[in-house]
Amino acid sequence: MIKNGHHPMNTTGKDAGTNLGATACSPEKRRRTIRVWCDGCYDMVHYGHSNQLRQAKAMGDYLIVGVHTDGEISQHKGPPVFTQDERYKMVRAIKWVDEIVEGAPYVTTLETLDKYTSDFCVHGDDITLTVDGKDTYEEVKRSGRYRECKRTQGVSTTDLVGRMLLMTKAHHSNIGHSDYQQHTDNFGKGPKGHSPWTGVSQFLQTSQKIIQFASGQEPQPGDTIIYVAGAFDLFHIGHVDFLEAVSRLSDKPYVIVGLHFDQEVNRYKGKNYPIMNVHERTLSVLACRYVSEVVIGAPYAVTRELLDHFKVDLVCHGKTEVHPDKDGSDPYAEPRKKGILHTVDSMNSLTTDSIVQRIIKNRLLFEARNQKKEAKEMAVIQAMKRREEEKGKERAQAVL
Repeated sequence: MIKNGHHPMNTTGKDAGTNLGATACSPEKRRRTIRVWCDGCYDMVHYGHSNQLRQAKAMGDYLIVGVHTDGEISQHKGPPVFTQDERYKMVRAIKWVDEIVEGAPYVTTLETLDKYTSDFCVHGDDITLTVDGKDTYEEVKRSGRYRECKRTQGVSTTDLVGRMLLMTKAHHSNIGHSDYQQHTDNFGKGPKGHSPWTGVSQFLQTSQKIIQFASGQEPQPGDTIIYVAGAFDLFHIGHVDFLEAVSRLSDKPYVIVGLHFDQEVNRYKGKNYPIMNVHERTLSVLACRYVSEVVIGAPYAVTRELLDHFKVDLVCHGKTEVHPDKDGSDPYAEPRKKGILHTVDSMNSLTTDSIVQRIIKNRLLFEARNQKKEAKEMAVIQAMKRREEEKGKERAQAVL
């Protein structure tokens, strides 16, 4: 059970000059709000993206996120999996984001930072390149208005696409399995790839990581405690729309998400599902602003004991099919009997399976994109290596 917190978003930026944590800050801190800028594609948003934005928000007070258009991404990187409107919505749903800028330029300039009165921009410790191989943050780095955060190990859009294309179950909870390592080597880096940025290292869940994502807010008097359960695999805008619709059922919602273990999800979903293991799904759901608490490994059947333990007022399920429990029984029999089961129509038909179909349909495009990205990164690495060698020779000559 992981407690999360409500993080309402200010999309207009009207409170940008107000430091919500001012009472706990020094007088110097209270004098002005530190505005932080992040930008990116944010395609197939995962907990690595969320962790970058969490770290960026911690460096200041107000976080603005610029999201690139489909055209910009296709020009510099290759075709995105999601449309720009889908990507805008996903970034808005991340609880550390205060404001988003639609159609942000691919190359980050001082002009952009000044336009949105941002003190500095934050990016991970990997590299983002234009179509001609130039660092997109070169200008802001030279000016000293650039900060770096740690790239999240064990996940990338490239890796997730690879899992869908290979249709293997090796990425489930036992991610240390040799088949999984072979999969990351073969797809994440490409058969001849060596780039540390495109490649994927093993993801290891820690209690500290969960604590960083969770806010620990308890239900307050008058809150409506709403319980939903499912796989929430490849956390996407279909899930976001559902959770937002659920949260709108009450003026004071406290939404608890029950996440099923990988084996349970595979039982009722089949194929190679879930694409993301339960630890990854936990962080993805915790990053959503509409979620208050997560139960890791929730029972498939919503029992009377579960309802009593969490003091649930309402149980919600979407318009998707309800699969029977192992014994063929209705997993929602108890809330149905109590009259607290509510069907929520999110008005969004996107599913994890339809995302997988997008990837498979455009397989060659995505494979070409990854190879192109790898080639550009390796060219930069070789150039950096040559510069270091030249500097080493200059230092040696200076000593002589």
